[in-house]
Amino acid sequence: MSIIISTSRLKVYEGFYSLCEYGGMSTDWADELWSDMLLNEEVYEEFVYYLSNHTFRDEVKIRGYSMSDLYVWMMDKYNLIREIGKNPVSCNKETMVLNAFKTMILMKKDPDTYVKRIESGRGNDIKFDI
Repeated sequence: MSIIISTSRLKVYEGFYSLCEYGGMSTDWADELWSDMLLNEEVYEEFVYYLSNHTFRDEVKIRGYSMSDLYVWMMDKYNLIREIGKNPVSCNKETMVLNAFKTMILMKKDPDTYVKRIESGRGNDIKFDI
């Protein structure tokens, strides 16, 4: 009997946790998102594409909203152009990417709530552990 081990998921796992560490995400937050992505193949594949290309393929859409849309929403939410001199870790590109993936997972579970937040320009009540 031969055992075949695929290392591709392990590489994605390592890349994911490296991004989470770089983005200042807590281990609990990262573990939850990783578990959610493993249960959602299309979001997982979107992440694999992002990890390889540092851009979104935008295959996953909820009511017309893609990962790029969520990322732009994150940029707006965190208001990158602040007059504080430096951007905090929450304005880090990878942090916003990870938050966009988290939002996509949440949006798949409750599209009405998240579409309403996006379309109303709200979102400040979404709490991210960063």
